[in-house]
Amino acid sequence: MAYRKPNSFCYAVAQVACFVFAAAVFRRKFLRNEIRGKKGPFVVIANHQAAYDFANLMGATARPMSFVISNSFYRSLPLKGFLKSIGVIPKQQFQTTATDLKRMKEVIDRGEALVIYPAGLMCEDGLSTPIPEATYKFLKWLKADVYVARTDGTYFAMPKWSKKTHPGKTTLDIYRLFTKEELEKASVEEVREQVDDALLFDAYRKQEELLVPYYQGAHIAGLEDVLYACPCCGREFTISLKEPSTLCCTACGFETESDKFGFLHTKNPSGTELRYVSDWSRKIYNRLKEKVSAGEISPFSLETEIWMIDERKHKFVPMGEGEISFNGGRFVLTGKTNEGDEISVCQPAVPALPFSPGKYLELQEGEMIYRCRLKEGKQVMKLIHLLKISFELQQKSE
Repeated sequence: MAYRKPNSFCYAVAQVACFVFAAAVFRRKFLRNEIRGKKGPFVVIANHQAAYDFANLMGATARPMSFVISNSFYRSLPLKGFLKSIGVIPKQQFQTTATDLKRMKEVIDRGEALVIYPAGLMCEDGLSTPIPEATYKFLKWLKADVYVARTDGTYFAMPKWSKKTHPGKTTLDIYRLFTKEELEKASVEEVREQVDDALLFDAYRKQEELLVPYYQGAHIAGLEDVLYACPCCGREFTISLKEPSTLCCTACGFETESDKFGFLHTKNPSGTELRYVSDWSRKIYNRLKEKVSAGEISPFSLETEIWMIDERKHKFVPMGEGEISFNGGRFVLTGKTNEGDEISVCQPAVPALPFSPGKYLELQEGEMIYRCRLKEGKQVMKLIHLLKISFELQQKSE
C-alpha cells in the first residue's frame, strides 16, 4: 500500500471521535504540547499503556499525522476504507519488512508527520514492553526531528486484563527529543539511552507520585490471568478472584486486596507484601527464567482453537483446531482447518507476540495471522513469558 496523505475531512471526524473518547475515559491533561502548529516532517515516538492511547494523541495537533498500527487491528475492523483515508500504516508487530520501512520513510520524505509506538504492545502489568533494537537505527535513518509523546495513567483507565474501562485523569507530555541535526550526530547508543529514558515506564511507581483514583479502580477481575502464580508458595494457576478487589491463592491461602489507586495490600500474614502488580509480575517472570536457564522446562503442547481473519466480515472467526507446542524457545502450531486442510506454522524468534491474558495469543507468518484461543486460557501468560525469556537469553548468547 503506497503512502496516502490523510483526507482532511475524514481525519477531522476521527479527531472528534477520539476527543470524545479521550475526554470520557482518559480525561487527558497536556503537560506540554510542542507539536501544536509544528510544520515540516517530524516523527512522534509514544509509549504504549492502553489499546486506545492513540485517542489521546490524535488531537494534539490539527495537522493530520500518519499512525503506524497493528496489522491485526487494522484487518479485523470493518473500517478499512476509513482507516486508509486517515493515512494509517498497518504492519505486523515485531516484524518489519522492507515495504513497511519504505511506507514510513515516504511519510517523512513528503514532509509529513509519522507516529510510531516503538514498544509494539500495550502493557499487561504496568511495565513497558522492551523496545526492539532496530528502533534506534531506524530513527536515525528517517532523518527528521523526533518528538516524544509520553502518556501516564491510561494503563489504569483501560487495563489490558479488564473487560471494563475505569475512567480517570491521564497526562500527555509531548516534547522534542532530537532535532534532525542532533540525531545525525548522535551515536546509536546515545539514541538508545535517551529513547529508553523517555519511553520506558513502570505505571505503578509513577502512580505512587500521582495518586490518581480511577472509577472502580479497586476492581481487578481479570488480573488473575496476568498474576497466575502465587508470590508466596510459587505454585502456578492457583490465583483466583475471591471478591471484585481480592485475589487469593487456592493452594496456600495467600490473599491480597487492591485499593482505589491500584495498589495491593496483603490481607493475611502468610504472604509478603507486594504493593505493585509490576513487582509481582516480575517475580513470576524471574522464577520462570531461572527454570528455563536451568533446563527445567520440558517441551509441551496445548490444545487450541485456531481463529483467522475473515476478510469479508473483517473479524476473527474460528477456522479450525490444533496444538501449539513450545520447544527450543519457539512456538509451533499444527492442526487442521474446518475443511480438513493442514496448518503448520513455526513462529520465528521474536521479542513478544500480540495476546490477551487468559484468552489467546497470535502467531504470525508473513501476512497470515493465527489467533490461538487456548483451551486452557490461563496458560497464555506463561507462554508469553517463555517467549520473552527465550528471546532474551538468545540475544545474550549472541
